[in-house]
Amino acid sequence: MKFMHRHTESHRSDRIGWLRAAVLGANDGIVSTASLLIGVAAANASHATLLVTGTAGLVAGAMSMAAGEYVSVHSQADTEQADLARERAELASDPKAERIELANIYMHRGVSPELAHQVADQLMTHDALGSHARDELGISEALTAKPLQAALASAASFVVGAALPLAVTIVAPTHSVVPWVCGMSLVSLASLGAVAARAGGASMVTGAWRVTLWGVLAMGITALAGSLFGAVA
Repeated sequence: MKFMHRHTESHRSDRIGWLRAAVLGANDGIVSTASLLIGVAAANASHATLLVTGTAGLVAGAMSMAAGEYVSVHSQADTEQADLARERAELASDPKAERIELANIYMHRGVSPELAHQVADQLMTHDALGSHARDELGISEALTAKPLQAALASAASFVVGAALPLAVTIVAPTHSVVPWVCGMSLVSLASLGAVAARAGGASMVTGAWRVTLWGVLAMGITALAGSLFGAVA
């Protein structure tokens, strides 16, 4: 009797879809809302105006992120489905040529011709479309596009990210909103970058400074623009 060895290693590639969307949403929520609040505050806006602006930015940004992620990821999913449909038709019309094509893929990866044909035969018998999707098209269950998942993860994380600078604006004194929002947003960005890097198996330090740098640039430029408009007004 033959026993199959159970694969017990833990990998992170199955997190790519939702992790990318969640990190993008949270990062954009913090950066865009904080920059918006800092820019408006630098233009000498009232506290009430800041709260309205931040709330509107949170709602609009969450909807924009959800729509953008859904449309872009759905485009990827449509392309994958079109490729699978074409592959399915080719398998039905000329399975022999597809078998040779699959064997050639394995030979290019270093497998001997005899073994490559044996592997292709067995995989074609087991799951012909799945084998070609994975090894020819690069489509797998872990990496396949999931539009709704990406949209929901992006929108939810945007709301969480945007809520941080907005909450600081609510409790911070009016005359020191800018340093408070800027400081707390940078701490949040650094934490987000570190956590995202940790979840993806990368360097936490690199992840932290990377998102923090872009946050500083975004908030600095927006503050400058707000100050210029405030001076003109």
